[in-house]
Amino acid sequence: MGATGSTLAYLEGALSEATYSPDELMNLDPVDDRPLLARYDLEEAARTLTPESLASRRTTSGMWRWAELLPVREQSNVVSLGEGDTPLLPQPRLGEALGIPRLSTKVEGLNPTGSFKARGMAAAVSRALELGVTSFIAPSAGNAAGALAAYGAAAGAEVTVLTPADVAPASRDEVLAMGGRLVLVEGLISDCGRIASAMAGKTGAFDVSTLKEPYRVEGKKTMGLELAEQRGWRLPDVIVYPTGGGTGLVGMWKAFGELETLGMIGPERPRMVSVQAEGCAPIVRAFEAGERFAEPWEDADTRASGIRVPSAVGDFLILDALRESGGTAVAVDEQSIAEMQMFAGRMGAGYVSPESAAALAAVPELRERGKSVETPTSSSSIAASARSIRRLPDSRILRSSIPPTTIWSR
Repeated sequence: MGATGSTLAYLEGALSEATYSPDELMNLDPVDDRPLLARYDLEEAARTLTPESLASRRTTSGMWRWAELLPVREQSNVVSLGEGDTPLLPQPRLGEALGIPRLSTKVEGLNPTGSFKARGMAAAVSRALELGVTSFIAPSAGNAAGALAAYGAAAGAEVTVLTPADVAPASRDEVLAMGGRLVLVEGLISDCGRIASAMAGKTGAFDVSTLKEPYRVEGKKTMGLELAEQRGWRLPDVIVYPTGGGTGLVGMWKAFGELETLGMIGPERPRMVSVQAEGCAPIVRAFEAGERFAEPWEDADTRASGIRVPSAVGDFLILDALRESGGTAVAVDEQSIAEMQMFAGRMGAGYVSPESAAALAAVPELRERGKSVETPTSSSSIAASARSIRRLPDSRILRSSIPPTTIWSR
């Protein structure tokens, strides 16, 4: 099948800036146990990656059109289920209602496993397979569990997933249906992560936890690459993103830097807005305190399980992106999340997940704070991270907002 055209050059410690061979299987930076990031020969990539060449690759599957900026070297190692190339949809009714007429959503629920996690797992599993991995392990709050199980099955690899015991039943079923081993943990995703790390050490399975290996972020950065292409190489003014481990936000920020170096966009950047739930908001707290690192959140609690992440190993990367972009961080309450999940659907945005609803719920909060998300000529994008195939809105909201069913009879 031949080479992909990847220009992967080396791995770099995100904090230490130490460099490593990309052909060694690695998790965290040995210097400081912080994330490693993949770096590319962008001068080489620029020779073949252009707006014109991308347009000619429409027959290539989804995110893999960006092969020069992805880590897999041989086409035979690409494990794809058709992830990427999700639409960027204008939301005129919802935007008008929220006071942002030029609002758009990146509809990540159309990925193969129903969320943007498919992008990250496609890249991570493919690259690990290329480096000889045959067994994977990871903690998950739900969406990543199904994604790892799906891509592991496609690769013919063994998969073990650890989830909190209160994970949605559909997420459990998804793992089991695809042949994965499921471990339920009485605790949070941080507890799952600690156990996964210990199990990896004993079993030899490769740990693909969020930002604890270099390549999930590479898959997720394709959201940012696509966003630039879909907008004619002009980035939006604001990106509002629901944030747990933060890989998507970090990945998009990384993508914008690579595109500028390639000459495909200018130096302008969106203001990045990180959204968390009030019951688990370590990034918001650190941002407001002016800290570069976030202290773990105690007693994390939110129905939006994908952002119920008490501690993120890439916290400084998230906070750096927010500050460098002139953005901010905001926490929203559970009532707002549940109500927005219903409201977004009625305004034509589809049945969004609680995490996506949190991002949308942040918009009126930002306006109340006086944070500008809209000017007469500006545009805003919400990364709708998943469709809500796993979690219903709060039953109290459903009872109060859905008219009773009437049955007519003669």
